[in-house]
Amino acid sequence: MSWRFAPIVAACALLGAAGAAQASGLSTRFCDRSTELTASEQDRLLRFAAVVREELAATEGSVALVSRSGLDLARFGIRYSHAALAWRHDDGAWSARQLYYACDEGRPRIFDQGTAGFAMGTDNPAVGYISLVRLPAETTPALRRTLLDPATVQHLLAGRYSANAYPYSVLYQNCNQWAIEMLAASWGELADGADLRQRAQDWLRQAGYAPEPVDVGSRWLMLGSIFVPLVQMNDHPPEAIASMQLQVSLPTSLEAFARQHLPASSRVEICHNGKQVVVHHGWEPVAEGCVAGPGDRVVALD
Repeated sequence: MSWRFAPIVAACALLGAAGAAQASGLSTRFCDRSTELTASEQDRLLRFAAVVREELAATEGSVALVSRSGLDLARFGIRYSHAALAWRHDDGAWSARQLYYACDEGRPRIFDQGTAGFAMGTDNPAVGYISLVRLPAETTPALRRTLLDPATVQHLLAGRYSANAYPYSVLYQNCNQWAIEMLAASWGELADGADLRQRAQDWLRQAGYAPEPVDVGSRWLMLGSIFVPLVQMNDHPPEAIASMQLQVSLPTSLEAFARQHLPASSRVEICHNGKQVVVHHGWEPVAEGCVAGPGDRVVALD
């Protein structure tokens, strides 16, 4: 399997257009994310990525669930939009394996990305968040084998992408949905096969995976699929569309399920606000604006 890099969309979990007036230009903007960074912004982001790398290096297991803030979804009360599964190479380096929408091909693909690239992949260079869930070390060898198996990776990859994909449909997929189905394939010890996605979703349903519905809150946002090719609605139940309460796999849903399935998992949140990096241990989120709390580690960026 070829793991090549191409123009991609980092807006993994888009719940609707920003409004009907803006929607028509969204897909183009998502496929043209070459934001110019100043030298100081790049320096701060690289130093932030170095702290993320330190925390991954301190992880005992060989796989971790990693998430980052990307597209600004604050209007929905959502901090994290993009999840991936990070794995340790034999030489100790880490890569994040993830689903992205390949703009040049018009389809989802799987990409491996280094720690720095993953940490720096945010829409706003002034502030960013990374969440790292450390899974119990003894559970990760089997997950690493599944994650690196080319046939399993391919059978879990949908042919069509939707940023707001419904978790219990095989019509579409977003990056978070691919990651949770990969966890299901490993944790459920599911045999490989062409129907692996369906069986992974069946296992998730039986295991109690139920993403909290997101209140879209506006009919204009529900109309986003008319204007934005990356947003689809025909996989969601009619009652969810009518109530504007959409179930979508988000990083917080994946983290909650990992904690439920493997209670010994732990969480580290690393953030920066342009002035400092904060490293916060625990399941409670770090304060908005990347404000350090008691016991948090602070690395100055000034």
